[in-house]
Amino acid sequence: MLITSILAANVNGLAANDYVGFTFFIGFMAMFAASVFFFMEINRVEGKWKTSLLISGLITMIAAAHYWYMRDYWLATGTSPTQFRYIDWILTVPLMCVEFYLILKAFGAKMDLLWKMIFYSLVMLIFGYLGETVYRNNSVLWGILSTLGYVGILYEVWLGSARQLAKSSNDPVLLNAFSALAWFVLVGWAIYPIGYMAIETDGWLRGVIAIKNMDLIYNIGDAINKIGFGLVIYGLAVNSKQSASQAVAA
Repeated sequence: MLITSILAANVNGLAANDYVGFTFFIGFMAMFAASVFFFMEINRVEGKWKTSLLISGLITMIAAAHYWYMRDYWLATGTSPTQFRYIDWILTVPLMCVEFYLILKAFGAKMDLLWKMIFYSLVMLIFGYLGETVYRNNSVLWGILSTLGYVGILYEVWLGSARQLAKSSNDPVLLNAFSALAWFVLVGWAIYPIGYMAIETDGWLRGVIAIKNMDLIYNIGDAINKIGFGLVIYGLAVNSKQSASQAVAA
């Protein structure tokens, strides 16, 4: 039934005033193009940065694949499936957290930082999903538990061991890139708890922000966060190579 509806939606096409639908298409193409770019540029960076750039490409590729499905689902039903978003996030958000470990590994980052960041991200996402689906009538409690994971990530990148390692590196290129990534987590990722609070049952922002508007914000925010995150990593890799070359020449 759903496949038939999706095929029918594709035949009918995208309505001229369907701005959410526009962002599903734009998000898919932007993240697909970003994946191609990151994969093509892997050979431009030094060995230790290849993994970071590969993960950046995987993040946008995974998101592009999900947006391919979500845009068709939207055309067929006029709704955005919560499960597709969380399947995307539960893969891509931990990978973004892995990036913090990889860029700090050369400066003393241990495996416990990696697992701590992944754990926080899974707490944020799993409890968030339960609050939006299975236990929606008690979403505030699950939202608070989810927020604890988000606060854990914020603590690590703004005050915790990850921030301290970045400061102690004495590398201005790394520190600038790390600060940019930390701002993505603080400002860019803030759209997700805001969207959670807009759910229709007992969300604190229910009725303030329309669910349709949140889909628009999610789509734009996803593209900016994931592509922007990858571009910061790419810039760090390229600038680090240039700095190393200049140091050798000097």
